[in-house]
Amino acid sequence: MDLTERIENARQLLRDGRLANEASVSSGVVLPLLDALGWPVFDPSVVAPEYKVEGRRVDFALLCHGRPTVFVEVKQPGLSNGADRQLFEYAFHTGVPIAILTDGSTWHFYLPAEQGSYQERRVYLLDLIERDSAESAERLKRYLEFEAVASGEAIERARHDYQRARQRREARESLPRAWAQLLSQPDSQLVTLLTAEVESLSGYKPDAADVFSYLRGLDATLSIPAPPKARRESPRPPDPASTSSDVLPQRGVLFEGQFYPGRTGREVLTRVFGLLAERDPAFLERFAALPKHGRKRRYLARAPEELYPGRPDLVESNALEVKPGWWLGTNLSRNSMRTIAKMACKVAGISLGDKLQVRFE
Repeated sequence: MDLTERIENARQLLRDGRLANEASVSSGVVLPLLDALGWPVFDPSVVAPEYKVEGRRVDFALLCHGRPTVFVEVKQPGLSNGADRQLFEYAFHTGVPIAILTDGSTWHFYLPAEQGSYQERRVYLLDLIERDSAESAERLKRYLEFEAVASGEAIERARHDYQRARQRREARESLPRAWAQLLSQPDSQLVTLLTAEVESLSGYKPDAADVFSYLRGLDATLSIPAPPKARRESPRPPDPASTSSDVLPQRGVLFEGQFYPGRTGREVLTRVFGLLAERDPAFLERFAALPKHGRKRRYLARAPEELYPGRPDLVESNALEVKPGWWLGTNLSRNSMRTIAKMACKVAGISLGDKLQVRFE
């Protein structure tokens, strides 16, 4: 099987809940993907399991020219939080340039030698469940293909992506200060542009003091939509759920002007239900009363067992409590999450993309 087929097989194993521990994640996901990426998985001098580091062991060390170049730490599905510290300690002692933490579904790619917090040194977070197989394959090849790692090209790509992410983060963090400075200058170009636009719309030129007073009254954290992207002609209008990722700066929920980040698509969907329930205490009851949820199961229920009847393995890893006494099933694709978010907004009486915007990726 090629890499895309291996990814599809891994996605199915994850969705079925058949990977219950680290060993099954290693044999069912990690090794098959490494094999498809060109690594000689049956040669322990290149793909070394249980590699010793300062009296401890990292799950896999990938060696090039006799030296460890990539560390891969494997965790049980859903239990990777906090394991990055341990992985960084391993990488620090050996000077390994690339470190990967995975629970089978999520793949965290790190550059341990760079600056910043653990999260800031993460080059990329890949979720095999939420990304389509072709996109996942391209990202895995970019950082983990054997020939690219052996030649050093993969490391250079990761460093390039790290620098881009760092520059974007620093620029994003400067936006509030830049906005505040624009608001503090009565003779700024912002005032000039707004004055001209008002005159164009009304036929009257506003007083400069009124324009400045209006701008000063705006919230400095105002969410400003990104400029529209050029897109091909389409016979149908765009779906708000699919275009919201062009507006939001990162994965999360924008609800009534307040942004709530999420680490995973599951967290984002759970946040949507939580916010709508806070807005309307009867929302969860109304959603649960919908005559149709999924083809075979319900998305929201009073008990986690009702979400996956007869599948306690899926209940344990995919049922999340939205509010006390209400459970949401999250063993879903990215497209399914968008569909459920649209259903939730419809029940709440709002339109997805208006008061509420989501980004699952």
